Amino acid sequence: MKASRLAASGALAGTAVLALSAPAFAHVSVQPEGTAAKGGYAVVDFKVPNERDDASTTRLEVTFPTDHPLASAMPEPMNGWKIQVTKAKLAKPLEMHGEKITEAVSKITWTAEGKGVEPGYFQKFPVSVGALPEDADELVFKAVQTYSNKEVVRWIEVQQDGQEEPENPAPVLTLSAASEEGHHGSATAEDASDESESAENTAADTGASADGSDTTARVLGVVGIVVGALGVAYGVLAGRRRTNA
Repeated sequence: MKASRLAASGALAGTAVLALSAPAFAHVSVQPEGTAAKGGYAVVDFKVPNERDDASTTRLEVTFPTDHPLASAMPEPMNGWKIQVTKAKLAKPLEMHGEKITEAVSKITWTAEGKGVEPGYFQKFPVSVGALPEDADELVFKAVQTYSNKEVVRWIEVQQDGQEEPENPAPVLTLSAASEEGHHGSATAEDASDESESAENTAADTGASADGSDTTARVLGVVGIVVGALGVAYGVLAGRRRTNA
């Protein structure tokens, strides 16, 4: 009986370990290439893993947020994929570079012209977006993934505070604090200018020092020649005096 109980306990413990260590299924996500700063522009990648062993991902449809519409969204051309950009009228026009924008991208669809994303692989779908909102900490994109066997997976569930991650979470882009690259760039340029001026002054000082050293060497050379000539003349005179004596 004790042996049976121990065996049963061991089996239950093993099952629990397997359950806890089982990897979570991957899902469609979005990440910036670098940073996605508020008020700025960024290139973001929609990462699409293939979760099926017997089918390829042949279509991806990403819906853009309507609460924070993006005036610019340009997908990068991809070999083997047809890209369709859908725009919609804005209820409230946006201003971009001094111009009013009355429509924005509402959806981008990628359709495979070949095999698509095959089993065991993932693919990134890059999009240049901006200007990113300044009054939001994140942007939620809803994605629909279609497989070659006609199966459709909707990654559209929004994560709620204090709750577990939903089964099919929507891709979320986290925004960082507004960038001050322009200010830093000016400071860097100023520092570079100061360094350049310092280098020029150092070069001028080095040149002056070199000129001074050259002049000193010439003077010493002339003095040496004169001293040598005097020595020779003194030797000749001394020889004549001895001969006369």
